[in-house]
Amino acid sequence: MSQPQKPSGQPVADPIMRIEEAFTPPQSANDTAPPEIGPLHEAARIAEALLFAGGEAMTASELAERMPPGTDVAAVLMGLKRAYAGRGVQLVEAGGRWRFQSSPDLAHLFAETRAEPKRLPKAAMETLAVIAYHQPVTRAEIEEIRGVSLSRGSLDLLLEIGWVRPRGRRRSPGKPLTFGTSDAFLSHFGLVSLDALPGKDDLKAAGLIDPRVEAAFDVPRPDGAQAPDEDPLEGPVEGDAAFFVEYVGGDDD
Repeated sequence: MSQPQKPSGQPVADPIMRIEEAFTPPQSANDTAPPEIGPLHEAARIAEALLFAGGEAMTASELAERMPPGTDVAAVLMGLKRAYAGRGVQLVEAGGRWRFQSSPDLAHLFAETRAEPKRLPKAAMETLAVIAYHQPVTRAEIEEIRGVSLSRGSLDLLLEIGWVRPRGRRRSPGKPLTFGTSDAFLSHFGLVSLDALPGKDDLKAAGLIDPRVEAAFDVPRPDGAQAPDEDPLEGPVEGDAAFFVEYVGGDDD
């Protein structure tokens, strides 16, 4: 059987050839200009864009759905793989899915040392929860809500991390400090504002509140505004001796 003749004068749309030509380096060793990237085969350009910008690895069938009908996806992928061989990123297949990744010999560029974050003690987490939902709240009020004495360490730790800040002073004998959460607290937990704190239904759904709890039980909704019985702080708190004396207490549970 005779093979069909190719139309004379028409270039063959071979994706492998076209992709390789697009990344052909300059011929002259003295030529310092960057490689001239020529036009890529349309299907190869589509695959390249999807794999680069998609954010997830894709199967050949998933790529085929986004390409022109009749596209030889295997040829396109093989062409891209060969075109990127030896470059800073490579096209690889893992588990039947294709993705771009950095070349193995460049892995050292992405190595970094991170300090392992320490988990907050239970007492500090409980204190943070009380402050978040009951702010502005004083040390004595925190102890009353938790039912145990508040040690200096728990509040010190939250202040050091930056999730808690002194807000003002309560208009009561001794003018005790009031505490609230900071912008760093909102940022760390991905909250737009205090209004985004989980409510009663959310806490129940997460298993943090027993579904059998009394219907009268409610979860406070702080708004961060100055309380009617709260005066704003004047001057730097760090220089106020009362700030340190006020929350020195016994051991936490």
